[in-house]
Amino acid sequence: MSEPMNDEVVDNERRQQLKSMLALAVAAGIGSGAATAQTPVVQTTGDTTRFFPGFTRSTVKTTGASINVLKGGGGPPLLLIHGAPQSHISWRLVAPEFAKNYTVIIPDLRGYGDSSKPEGGDNHVNYSKRAMALDQIEVMRHFGYESFPVIGHDRGGRVGHRLALDHPKAVTKLAVIDIVPTHYLYTHVTLQFVQVYYHWFSYLRQAPIPENELLAQVEARRARVTDDVQAEYLRVTSTPEFVHGMCEDYRAGASIDLEHDAADLDKKIACPLLALWGERAPMGRIYDVLKIWKDRARTVSGKGLPGGHTLQEDVPEQFVAETRAFLKA
Repeated sequence: MSEPMNDEVVDNERRQQLKSMLALAVAAGIGSGAATAQTPVVQTTGDTTRFFPGFTRSTVKTTGASINVLKGGGGPPLLLIHGAPQSHISWRLVAPEFAKNYTVIIPDLRGYGDSSKPEGGDNHVNYSKRAMALDQIEVMRHFGYESFPVIGHDRGGRVGHRLALDHPKAVTKLAVIDIVPTHYLYTHVTLQFVQVYYHWFSYLRQAPIPENELLAQVEARRARVTDDVQAEYLRVTSTPEFVHGMCEDYRAGASIDLEHDAADLDKKIACPLLALWGERAPMGRIYDVLKIWKDRARTVSGKGLPGGHTLQEDVPEQFVAETRAFLKA
């Protein structure tokens, strides 16, 4: 196990995680100094195709949600699933490159972005990764695809993990970005995990306690948004419906998802799996990422890349190179 972190490192990790969970860490200057004197950007439209030249937007009705989807490119399918608290625009720097070789499908998870945000249901069932995985199956079938590779970042990787277990014939390859399995994390709780990923526990509290805290934190940073990307992130992360949906996602992860995962501990992911993690993020420092995934999948490869948690935004060229080589292999 890694050496204990000193207080300064822990504080730095907490600040970085807070910025990420508010969806404002993707641009320089947010939460890291005095308020800028620039005029704040206000973005109110839900049309994000300006970030994805040549892509089209549609809404797909699934069994339990209405899923906002962008589609572009040509060739075999590729499904990209974003993490929390992001939306599909986290893929804006890499999707055009993938679109040169693939028909790229980029949904917003239920509860996120411009997808619908259902009530949590009993035991948070409507935000289980099983329900989210079924959304992806139905989205891909809507576009005529029965099998496809998946790249999932953060929560999207957890949805991808469940996809590969529940629908093994559908997922031909799976890349997971900066995660290890949820079941492992909650059954191997350490002080480091609590210190660095404290929101995994904070968001589990009864509604609306964490929801109200998150909304207050978002409002406190609104005036610092001066970039169109930041404004789009703020647009989709500053509503009560989004914040509640995200908390329900985490609550599901610590309840019904654990039940599903425990029942499937004897299953291994059948398709090839690529695990990438950020060398500047805590995941790879705290955990032996490849070893953990080798316990859950038959064929595993991967490495750390010189970025933070959101590799597709931090090091897009290297990210595309690694994932493209994996998809072609």
